Amino acid sequence: MKIAVINKSNNPLPRYESAQAAGMDLRCNIDVPVSLRPLERRLFPTGLYISLPEGYEAQIRPRSGLSLKKGLTVLNSPGTIDADYRGEIGIILINLSEEVQTIAPGERIAQMIIARCEQPELVEVEALDVTDRGEGGFGHSGVK
Repeated sequence: MKIAVINKSNNPLPRYESAQAAGMDLRCNIDVPVSLRPLERRLFPTGLYISLPEGYEAQIRPRSGLSLKKGLTVLNSPGTIDADYRGEIGIILINLSEEVQTIAPGERIAQMIIARCEQPELVEVEALDVTDRGEGGFGHSGVK
């Protein structure tokens, strides 16, 4: 599959950083470093515009190293880019650490996964099929 991309940044196109990586790293398109205070959130531009094929979505997810080392994560994770969206990809980062964190121009701030996306038809019914689990949720299976 090939995806058309417009790159209005000075950064290279996203790429897979290893042979079997699921996501491509996205870089921020900023000119100067930006600091985020604890619990502050901000939309970071990428300078990227994509044209996904029908039946696909792009999922925007946090980078694990950025989350562990700096406490930065993607706020609406996973973010979804619909196949018919043609605007700039933006990344909402939040600082969950107790310290100010700085994002450098061109820093890899998120990852993008391309995935199939179905649009099933919902059918209203009076009852659902019975399972062993039933309505059990939120820890119903215990912790050990």
